[in-house]
Amino acid sequence: MKNIPELFGSMVFNETVMQARLPKDIFKALKKTMSQGTHLELDLANVVANAMKDWAVEKGATHFTHWFHPMTGITAEKHDSFISPIGNGKVIMEFSGKELVRGEPDASSFPSGGLRCTFEARGYTIWDITSYAFIKDDTLYIPTAFCSYSGESLDKKTPLLRSMEAIHTQALRILRLCGNTMVQRVSTTVGVEQEYFLIDKDVYLKRPDLMYTDRTVFGARPSKGQELDDHYFGSIKPRVYAFMKELEEKLWKLGVYAKTKHDEVAPGQHEMAPVFTTTNIACDHNQLTMELMRTIADKHGLACLLHEKPFAGVNGSGKHNNWSLSTDTGVNLLEPGETPYENAQFLLFLVAVIKAVDTYQDLLRATVASAGNDHRLGANEAPPAIVSMFLGDELTAILDAIESGEDYQDVSQQAMEIGVTALPHFPKDTTDRNRTSPFAFTGNKFEFRMLGSTFSVAEPNIVINTAVAEVLRQFADTLEKESDFKKGIAKLIKKTIREHKRIVFNGNNYSEEWAIEAEKRGLSNHRTTVEALPAMIAPSCIDLFIKHGVYNETELRSRYEIHIESYCKTITIEALTMVDMVNGGIIPACIVYQNELAKLLKRKKECGDFDTTLEERLLTKIAKASGCLLKKLDALEAALLKADDSQDILTHAQFCRDNIFAAMSELRISADSLETCVAKKYWPYPSYSDLLYSV
Repeated sequence: MKNIPELFGSMVFNETVMQARLPKDIFKALKKTMSQGTHLELDLANVVANAMKDWAVEKGATHFTHWFHPMTGITAEKHDSFISPIGNGKVIMEFSGKELVRGEPDASSFPSGGLRCTFEARGYTIWDITSYAFIKDDTLYIPTAFCSYSGESLDKKTPLLRSMEAIHTQALRILRLCGNTMVQRVSTTVGVEQEYFLIDKDVYLKRPDLMYTDRTVFGARPSKGQELDDHYFGSIKPRVYAFMKELEEKLWKLGVYAKTKHDEVAPGQHEMAPVFTTTNIACDHNQLTMELMRTIADKHGLACLLHEKPFAGVNGSGKHNNWSLSTDTGVNLLEPGETPYENAQFLLFLVAVIKAVDTYQDLLRATVASAGNDHRLGANEAPPAIVSMFLGDELTAILDAIESGEDYQDVSQQAMEIGVTALPHFPKDTTDRNRTSPFAFTGNKFEFRMLGSTFSVAEPNIVINTAVAEVLRQFADTLEKESDFKKGIAKLIKKTIREHKRIVFNGNNYSEEWAIEAEKRGLSNHRTTVEALPAMIAPSCIDLFIKHGVYNETELRSRYEIHIESYCKTITIEALTMVDMVNGGIIPACIVYQNELAKLLKRKKECGDFDTTLEERLLTKIAKASGCLLKKLDALEAALLKADDSQDILTHAQFCRDNIFAAMSELRISADSLETCVAKKYWPYPSYSDLLYSV
């Protein structure tokens, strides 16, 4: 490996490369466009494009692509070569400013929720100047936004950038009111912890459900799962370490701040976490990370599973979204400082987030809703479906003191006592961590823990940014009218605490008592995707996004339809996969095994006085279980036939949940029961033990 500082960002057209390759006036103008959002003139774009092309060709690139985030949840790309004919059968390598700034993919072939019809094909990709271009394989990747011919956003990047602008505008108003005239830009920053499974590729290819649905729709629990907690932070196995090493090197070359790697709780489960960066870049980086995880795993004879719940009975995989607010002067606005009780600016931003989460809890829940995540939320491995916030003892005590008007007793300098004198003393953190909390304050940021591992981080951050922007707008409107700013800010903080403290809960979110208490507090508990998604098109949410220019109503309703349709399609694909696996594998295996048992039973009876209890009992057990399996299969096939996708989309989704998914669950019980009594040599699919311990 090269020296890491030299390796890092070596395949990125970053600021250092720009400064070295662009004329000073062009670099200065481009920097202004990047930082202030000013218009990019075509003559400037031509100079940048030529420099970018020369750099890319020197690095071995032959093609370029506009890389964007359609509403599929993954990225998209169309590759064009740099070649341009000059006659006599010769070519030169060219790349124009127009090609850099704008591309034209087929907009009708991506999910649009009705924004585009099949005959309305034209769409545009537009260069996201704030996210650096990079080289992967032999192609120059240009991060872009994606919109329709009529201007509606067809991607996740555009509304994310809009939401970042919204929170910048309102946060700057607050800072100006606080007397800060130095800050010119407020940005949201995100660090994304990514969980995933690695299994042997040969075993993976023997499981149709993993290939078609990314999760196991059948599988009896293994004798040993995660009960001993011996996988978490364990010694990393050689094949996994080789995969992680190559992943880090590739990510570092692409400028991704890959920092942490370790084994997770479940067998075969692992985690990667980067350092914080600006939200839209963090979103790009996480999509790159997931893509590289899959391709690098394949090179190592592995399969990378990013589904939220690939295996029943063991922990699923999440994606922790660590969110904060920072200024261009290097200040984290969620940093409490040495005396948070006296830090009015911090407290104002803190209570703004509290109010935003409380007010828009249903919308936050909707951003993490999917068929895959329904298996995971509340399953003693991820937060429950009830949105709440953890602040820890110190901040909670501060807010209580402010609300009551009492003096706050500072205990932040307490030393950590562990009873071993040889170990160094260190200050105890002022707050514990709470892994059961959906939205936890962890020092100078909030960790939104409800995301599923396959999710793009764009949509949750769009909601957080816009919701906090709206509260900051309300705060600024109020404070601008105050004659005494100090008294006004104290009154506003106290009022916000009193009205929104119900969302704060520092205890065990898994407990039954909390579910009861949350209901008393008036907090929502949308247990499934079908219950959660309608919040996206509630009048208050439509008003929120329109007010801040993040979505128009048509764009928002289109996303609602896409998510509902995705849920229905996912359930249907999983159900059809189950039907195929039962008909093509499980039923034939049961017949063959029963036939072998029947032959053995017949031979033993013909040979004389042999005890046939074992064969008779096993044959009877499998015959009954097979009959039950057939009934459950018939029920699932009947449910699939009754499904009517011409109905209202929400009604169709409810049918999928209440009928198709319910029938799938019943069929799985029968199939998993049969797996435990049919001999392994006859069972057609690798077991959970084969999968989880394959590496």
